[in-house]
Amino acid sequence: MSEEQQLEELINQTLDGTLSAIPVYMQEIEQNKAELHVENVREFVFGVIMGMSLGMASTAIAAMRNGMPSEEDQIKVRDIVYSKIPQIRERIYS
Repeated sequence: MSEEQQLEELINQTLDGTLSAIPVYMQEIEQNKAELHVENVREFVFGVIMGMSLGMASTAIAAMRNGMPSEEDQIKVRDIVYSKIPQIRERIYS
């Protein structure tokens, strides 16, 4: 497996992990929306999931490479995560 394929697989695994957490976040945020001052729970969860996906994928790449991800790596992470926005929104809004 090439480094490019490994990178894409790592990002997809990270995304799968964050997507599996959506039901938990929906429940937690809904229960605590008054304390958190959240008006739209789904949009808040969308932001949490996007942030987690981008951050965790970058962290995983840094661990894999024993250093900070390059600008190219960060662009790759962003492009892959952004390509999954329809799936993320579907999981949150359905």
